[in-house]
Amino acid sequence: MARPLLLAPAATLAAVLLAAAPAAAQMPPPPVTVATPLARTITEWDEHTGRFEALEMVDVRARVSGFIEAIHFRDGDIVSPGDLLFTIDQRPFQIAVEIAEAEVTRTRALVQLAQSEVERAIPLVQTRTLPQRELDTRQAQLRQSFAGLQSAQANLRNAQLNLEWTEVRAPLAGRISDRRVDVGNLITGGTTGAQATLLTTIVRTDPIHFTFDVSEADYLKYSRLAREGSRPSGRDSMLPVRVRLSDETSYTREGRLDFVDNVVNPRSGTMRGRAVFDNADSFLTPGLFGRLRLFAGEGEALLVPDSAIAADQARKILLVVGANDTVEPRVVTPGPIVDGLRVIRSGLRVDDRVIINGQANPFVRPGARVTPQPGEITAAAAQQAGGG
Repeated sequence: MARPLLLAPAATLAAVLLAAAPAAAQMPPPPVTVATPLARTITEWDEHTGRFEALEMVDVRARVSGFIEAIHFRDGDIVSPGDLLFTIDQRPFQIAVEIAEAEVTRTRALVQLAQSEVERAIPLVQTRTLPQRELDTRQAQLRQSFAGLQSAQANLRNAQLNLEWTEVRAPLAGRISDRRVDVGNLITGGTTGAQATLLTTIVRTDPIHFTFDVSEADYLKYSRLAREGSRPSGRDSMLPVRVRLSDETSYTREGRLDFVDNVVNPRSGTMRGRAVFDNADSFLTPGLFGRLRLFAGEGEALLVPDSAIAADQARKILLVVGANDTVEPRVVTPGPIVDGLRVIRSGLRVDDRVIINGQANPFVRPGARVTPQPGEITAAAAQQAGGG
């Protein structure tokens, strides 16, 4: 009685497997969404990182020594050229001017006296009443008096200049930093700046520079494109650039490339570039980090969703549906993102049916048959409007 009971479960399992095998063999090919790549003329932009720098920057230092008597600005103000910033105690310099003026008056009187002596001596020499030697002596004294007058006048101009320098004024327009000295402090001045006390700094922020580095490979690429005529040279024309700050998602700030360095840095293997941006509202501040997009040319390109690209070790692969609805791999060379889509530089044809949805299915693999369903590749309207 026990033998039939042991055989019954085995017979049932065999019947189930035999029934399931034809069902599995008759499963339809998995569905996928396919679309031809989007062909359009694009403007390519290469991305680089950098920082904003002041167009001009100056360390404000006094040219004469003395005690700070007054400060005429508020820390962080916007100043104009010629604005009074600091006043140094003027009394010693005013006294020096008065002494120099008195010396000029004295030497001028000596010149007049010497001139009179010469004028009186000339007719006496002609009548031989006075020897020629005496006239020569008086003429020499007159020349010495003239030299003394010139020296006194130079000392007066120097004293007046020192008095003028007791008023420290802004040499350029821009935003001033905080004061480095307070009223009552004794500062050291000088025309060389080596020992002169730093009073404050001023930076010009409108317009403002953005400095960045490009790799040697990118520099060579730009040079070849310029030589081929597909892209203007950055040295000869102010190429358009766009920048975004660290908290921004789109490149809305537009500027122009205005400088490319003359050497490749042998240590970093990079070339320094610089762009200029309008900054009328002074929002952009020197030192801010940003990402810059540099114009890299225009041309025809094929675009696909970035999600359609798979990685196979070092290669990038797109799955396309070929003849008989069979999946075929395409090894492609991707480019940058433009309007939310990935540029494909090589490996793809304009009439290829690219799988844009459903490739995650494990049964969708090279050589497998699929059921293609029509789809469409469209650019992101928001990014297109914002310049990518």
